[in-house]
Amino acid sequence: MTKIIAEIGWNHMGSLSLAKKMIFQAKKNGADIVKTQIFDVQNLKKGPWDKDGRREIYKKAQLDENKYRALFKYAKKINCKFFASAMSIKDAKLIKNVNNDFIKIPSMESRNFPLISYCAKNFKNVIISSGTSKFKEIIKSCKKIPKKKLTILHCVSSYPCNFSDVNLPKIDLFKNFFKNVGFSDHTQGIEASILSLKYNPIYIEKHFTIDNSLPGRDNKFAILPHNLKTLKDFIEKNKVIDQFKGKDYLKCEIEARKIYSGRWSKE
Repeated sequence: MTKIIAEIGWNHMGSLSLAKKMIFQAKKNGADIVKTQIFDVQNLKKGPWDKDGRREIYKKAQLDENKYRALFKYAKKINCKFFASAMSIKDAKLIKNVNNDFIKIPSMESRNFPLISYCAKNFKNVIISSGTSKFKEIIKSCKKIPKKKLTILHCVSSYPCNFSDVNLPKIDLFKNFFKNVGFSDHTQGIEASILSLKYNPIYIEKHFTIDNSLPGRDNKFAILPHNLKTLKDFIEKNKVIDQFKGKDYLKCEIEARKIYSGRWSKE
């Protein structure tokens, strides 16, 4: 069955108490895994974020090893899988110091071969998002990761992503090359995630928050707890509905076949 990754990213703004509330609500409402992001503002290049206030937001939101470890321990306490994306090898090393089970390479680093190689050697499971990369680039990047460790997420890196740009059939294209394929959904709402279920993604990743009015772009389009619960319900129903039950009539049809067949005809 498709599993949900609730991406709290840096929606917590560096607050451990807020991050724990997000982890708790994500777990409570159906998330199988919760993910955050590890980055260091000292490594951030110059860009538009220097003029629009984002650099200061990033600085406030970044997690050091102590904070990340505290969140990992809390998630484990409530029986919730928890891991992070790494923006650099330094970030990956921080994550590894806490746990080396899972790591994610985000779309913007999907061509960062040194980072990919480090993660492939040091983590049991490596998830990589395909956004911003050409198909042939992703194929090349993923060759550096053992197949048994690799999960590829179809992703369009637009925030939020328009429905017309979702490109869901690309999931099937990836399945021709990779065993484990999922969907990182950046659209508003959960409609695209629900529709993706026909492609049977191993994971659906959605940005998650407990308050859309919190600072930062990601909080604005992230789904809320009730949206997450609805998505989980759809996934569970889809598992039941999307089963082949044989080519003949079912047991539940016996009465209709026996009693009602031909009842309007006296011949």
